[in-house]
Amino acid sequence: MLSTVHSGALMGIEAWPIAVEVNTGECGEPTPVVVGMATTAVKESKDRVWAAIANSRYTLPIKRTTINLAPGHLRKEGALYDLPMAIGVLHATGQIQPQALEDYLVAGELSLSGELRPVKGGLALAVCALQDGKTGLLLPPKTAMEAALLTDITVYEVESMDAACAFLEGRQKLEPVINRFTSTDCTSNFNGLDFSDVKGQYTVRRAVEVAAAGGHNLLMLGPPGSGKSMISKRIPTILPPLQESEYLDILRIYSASGKTLSGESLSAARPFRSPHHTISDVGLIGGGAIPGPGEISLAHHGVLFLDELPEFKRGALEVLRQPLEDGEVTISRSAGRITLPSSFMLVSAMNPCPCGYLSDPRQTCQCSPLQVQRYRSRISGPLLDRIDIHVEAPALSIEELRQKEPGESSNSMRERVATARRRQSIRFRNNRPNIPMLNARMAHREIRSHCRLDSELGDRLQQAMKKLHLSARAYDRILKVARTVADLDDSADIRSAHLMEAINYRTLDRSHY
Repeated sequence: MLSTVHSGALMGIEAWPIAVEVNTGECGEPTPVVVGMATTAVKESKDRVWAAIANSRYTLPIKRTTINLAPGHLRKEGALYDLPMAIGVLHATGQIQPQALEDYLVAGELSLSGELRPVKGGLALAVCALQDGKTGLLLPPKTAMEAALLTDITVYEVESMDAACAFLEGRQKLEPVINRFTSTDCTSNFNGLDFSDVKGQYTVRRAVEVAAAGGHNLLMLGPPGSGKSMISKRIPTILPPLQESEYLDILRIYSASGKTLSGESLSAARPFRSPHHTISDVGLIGGGAIPGPGEISLAHHGVLFLDELPEFKRGALEVLRQPLEDGEVTISRSAGRITLPSSFMLVSAMNPCPCGYLSDPRQTCQCSPLQVQRYRSRISGPLLDRIDIHVEAPALSIEELRQKEPGESSNSMRERVATARRRQSIRFRNNRPNIPMLNARMAHREIRSHCRLDSELGDRLQQAMKKLHLSARAYDRILKVARTVADLDDSADIRSAHLMEAINYRTLDRSHY
């Protein structure tokens, strides 16, 4: 007898509909066979399924059973096919008579006892079921809670294979899972981090505020102990709370990568990712045999912090060009081609030289000019062009370290950042409706429209471009930053002070090697 159960296959952060076809009663040994471009992990599912069926007091097939995962051109991985396989086997052998099986998408990992374990990609499976015309989903605990964030489809939580069979046969009723995101969920816990802990560094704090207000990429240059990492970790505390659409985007990425199932909590705070400099290209941008999200996608709508920037592999840094420019990254592999969202704020830090003390008045630098040049040349010019703000973080004096008065709090900085972002949302609401838009994402046409300079300021910028040997991309970056500085100053026009501050944020362009 033939039975078909509907499920989904994860590709990146999206799911594609899969039909789990089970045929029993074939001649041959009673050994199950799984076909349909399944990975080793999927083929191992048959052993869990057979054990779960036996331990749940059902009868195992006594003839050959073939399980086909269609369509065959999509590679399948993971244990989410355990439950649909088991239901298909029981239906094909006549042990259960499910009602309206066509109306549900089913997924879940089985334990040997028949209990269900959560699987990754709950929200993606819900979107897949909705697009495929299903009326509901049967999912394990925790996975069902994620999927229920999509309120346009009904999600049921089942804790075991028995419970799923009883529901499908109409022997047991289940209440739909409700997990509605509200604005009250936006209260973020920053684990006690606050900008009031930062002593001195007023220029760096100002640059950070400008970067946060416009979504600009930031590079801090300074000796060890100047507070670069400390400041970077506090940047999420001055960013506005997540909107519902942003929260769902982040949850889709974290769920598809399994972060929500591995004990890594996902609060309403914007993501802050800080990978080690030994990370591979795949770990940074995503990929693998079946492409999945990397660190830049996990930082979507948040901050990606790269400490000791020159220590990262050159290849890993160069692959950042596309996501920094487009806000997404496209990965092509033999298993398929996917596009992952990666609209993040890049925050990076580096020493001025290999020993770190080139700009420190209390320490003597031991590096030759050639060593300094080689060290800084590890960061290519095209990548530097894509970093809007370069700022020096000088070594702190003993007096600054001893001062008892706290610095300005994150709350007051966040208010100014939020006000500047509201101005940007009003400005761009006609350009790109329903899409959060910041100054850093302006295209050339929008720059010409919103970053106009009078003739005097235009001549001044032209002189700076020639003196600093800036590229055309750096020219656009200066105008974007000047627009953000003007927004913080509540100015409709870019003025001289705004433009000069933006030009001063090109530290590495004017540094001598």
